[in-house]
Amino acid sequence: MSQGEHNHQMDYVEFPASDIDATKRFYSSVLGWNFTDYGPEYTSFHDGRLAGGFTLAAKPGRGGVLVVVYAKALEETRQKVIAAGGKIVVEPFEFPGGRRFHFTDPNGNELAVWSE
Repeated sequence: MSQGEHNHQMDYVEFPASDIDATKRFYSSVLGWNFTDYGPEYTSFHDGRLAGGFTLAAKPGRGGVLVVVYAKALEETRQKVIAAGGKIVVEPFEFPGGRRFHFTDPNGNELAVWSE
């Protein structure tokens, strides 16, 4: 596909970070993301479907846009989040179509994970 065929589709997601190395360890361990560094204050990730980055230029926190990640095994992913140092901020709950939980990463960014 050309870029024109991607008109109005999400192309890249950028997160604030406070520690690039901890961020890479966390997401590599929990979700298997791959990273490419672009200097000491920025790293780019690819999750196999979407790309994005983490930057020291912005302050992390909860309450902004919520990125939701799909997982085949919800509880297994929850345990990986905990083992990697993430904090569960909303325990697993049911919603029409599945279950999900929310966590904060080592930077304080809140994300969610859902499964059928």
